[in-house]
Amino acid sequence: MEEGTIIHVDYELYNGETGTIIETTREEVAKEHEVHQEGRTYSPMVCIVGGGMLIAGFEEALAGAKVGKETECTIAPEDGYGEKDSELIDTVSIDKLLQSVKDPKSLYIGAPVNIGGKQGTLSYLAAGRARIDYNHPMAGKTLKYSFKIIAVVEGKEEKVTALLESNTGHTDFGVEFTGDDLAITLPQTMLFDTNAAMLKFRLVTTIRDAITDVSKVSFVEVHEPRGFGVEETEETEEEHVHDENCNHDEDLSSLSVAQLKERCKAAGLPVGGKKADLVERLSQ
Repeated sequence: MEEGTIIHVDYELYNGETGTIIETTREEVAKEHEVHQEGRTYSPMVCIVGGGMLIAGFEEALAGAKVGKETECTIAPEDGYGEKDSELIDTVSIDKLLQSVKDPKSLYIGAPVNIGGKQGTLSYLAAGRARIDYNHPMAGKTLKYSFKIIAVVEGKEEKVTALLESNTGHTDFGVEFTGDDLAITLPQTMLFDTNAAMLKFRLVTTIRDAITDVSKVSFVEVHEPRGFGVEETEETEEEHVHDENCNHDEDLSSLSVAQLKERCKAAGLPVGGKKADLVERLSQ
């Protein structure tokens, strides 16, 4: 697979030592392993071969794979998320830990915790002490991927559309080239995204890195009449009643990576990065 090729790929990621499934893009596999999440949209991942956004071992496997062929690969820690760094493991008192969490009942071995702005995982809790591991959750683990390249994205407009959808979580973009100049019509849902302005700059960079012959990039906003696409019963911010059922103070670190990605996707935010990145993105 040539470097720079944009592809759609379905995959499963397993703990190579225990065989436990960690992540999948295929709904039937999620149901089979009893990790299916209601409300989540299961679909192939869009990525750029050799783009540097995936772990080295998976990048290498994708580069050598063929379209439509189910492929398996085992990835050692050094080609995955690295070995565990003992300097990133800290021991604190339970009192300090309890001061940093909103719900003590949410504490369990393997629970995500945030202390002093640092996101880690609770790995030990006993005798008045707690051990927090700030390594990546998959550091030190041998990983196994089972994947299939579903399709190679051809054509400039199709490539741009794939990159837009995978980096924003939005659909229904209008994409049109006039020579090398690119015009992107934003979907209505993105017009209400408070992060849209910053997102545009990142999108331009992503598109130009992937498609070299793009010149001027224009974003087109079409503002429909008031009330377009909004149900009459929808509650506005001014009408919202803040009560004990609100989740404005929700502990995002208690959510799984998959749940955080779904929240980011729904909010029009990028879904890549570590769990700490996703929590910070949603918090802001």
